[in-house]
Amino acid sequence: MASYSSFILAIFIAISFSSIDNSLASRHLLQTTTPSIPNLPKPTLPPLPTIPLPQGNVPTLPTIPTLPKGNVPTLPTNIPFPSLPKPTQQPSIPTIPTIPTIPQLTLPPLPNIATIPITMPTFPFFSPPPSKTTP
Repeated sequence: MASYSSFILAIFIAISFSSIDNSLASRHLLQTTTPSIPNLPKPTLPPLPTIPLPQGNVPTLPTIPTLPKGNVPTLPTNIPFPSLPKPTQQPSIPTIPTIPTIPQLTLPPLPNIATIPITMPTFPFFSPPPSKTTP
């Protein structure tokens, strides 16, 4: 068991020594200043070539012909609505059929269920066995 604990101690020391370099390097980076970036000349783009547009005769668009206006008939203002004849006698409302009655049955009596005891039974405790040696 002692070799196991010394092995863990050795691993812990090895990890501690390996992280010392990292902490020193990070401290060194924190203490340094950032280098200045020199101003570089900006590149210029060459000019785009000019493309001559074709010169030609543009055809004239055709004109839309005008349509003759026709005579539109006027809408009638008084339209006679048809009337329905009024019924003299209304039909009778149908009656709902009666539902037959179901005979009432008597239920048998329920059997008696045993009651559940509320108190917990006590168990006797045995004394421990005698010991071989006395203290």
